[in-house]
Amino acid sequence: MATFRLQIVTMDGPIYDGEVQRIKLRTIHGDLAILARHMNYVTAIGMGTATVTMEDGTERRAACIGGMLTMMNNLCRVIPTTWEWGEDIDLERAKDAKRRAEERLAESNLDEMARLNAEAKLYRALVRINSANH
Repeated sequence: MATFRLQIVTMDGPIYDGEVQRIKLRTIHGDLAILARHMNYVTAIGMGTATVTMEDGTERRAACIGGMLTMMNNLCRVIPTTWEWGEDIDLERAKDAKRRAEERLAESNLDEMARLNAEAKLYRALVRINSANH
């Protein structure tokens, strides 16, 4: 399968720079897959599990939260707010975050902002758990 160059850079620095067959991730408009020779494209990234198919065909998963993706002239740049490779996720910590968020959501006296904050924390924890389990 044809490859293209993928660069992943966070505020903490470069995460990945190399040839890949495909990247799949969630954008604010839905799920997206980028392959070699994809048309030039720019979009905002949503929150979900990203899957990168490496040059040799193996797949790596990551928790990807927020940011931007550009595909210009067969160079894809992903600039996420958060990118955590599945093998680097502390699964017990993610499960604890999930439990704490669920406990917070079970409280009956939450105002709207506190409920939205707890829901976001729960969703982030679920993304991290899903990304680590594969």
